[in-house]
Amino acid sequence: MTEPMSRRPIKQRESGWAKWMAATLGRMGVSPNQVSVASMVFGASAGTLFFLSPDLEPVSRTLALLGAVLSCQMRLLCNLFDGMIAVEGGKSTPDGPFWNEFPDRVSDVLILAGAGYGAGVPELGWAAAALAVMTAYVRELGHANGLAPDFAGPLAKQGRMHLVSLGAIAAIFDATWGFDQSALAIALAAIALGSALTVLNRSQRMVRQMKK
Repeated sequence: MTEPMSRRPIKQRESGWAKWMAATLGRMGVSPNQVSVASMVFGASAGTLFFLSPDLEPVSRTLALLGAVLSCQMRLLCNLFDGMIAVEGGKSTPDGPFWNEFPDRVSDVLILAGAGYGAGVPELGWAAAALAVMTAYVRELGHANGLAPDFAGPLAKQGRMHLVSLGAIAAIFDATWGFDQSALAIALAAIALGSALTVLNRSQRMVRQMKK
């Protein structure tokens, strides 16, 4: 089927396992909007685990960080399957665009702000969260003005989740710095920088197209 122009290109969408899982969820009666809500639940789970991790004993902290990583990846899977159930499964709804965007913004804020508190740098977490939301805002601003949605990078949603996950895993094995100066803070700095560059890139591309 022809992919709508407003849909983010995701390579995994064409894989056999993803098609099977999306079809299975559809046959079970799961709606795309329910999957979108689940992505927000996983975002809240990851953010909460990040937030709580500094005050936990080492073993519990490790489990909390691993749980946060798992929740981040589950959030991405939900983002994959909601669109597949809606488009390939033919279950799109009039309010689908809201559920396609709103949970993503909530999840970005919960995860990145929570990671900031977990790394001992809440200001950096909030900055990364704000810039992540800005990447989507610029994309939708262009779309609202008649342009095709711009998913250009260098850092989109998948990259943000992979970076914060890698930072959390590195923090688990970081025996030399201490948790407050962990790789999780470095990951957040990379996310903030990458998101800022993405906002700048998309903004420049949008203005150039508007001037044509």
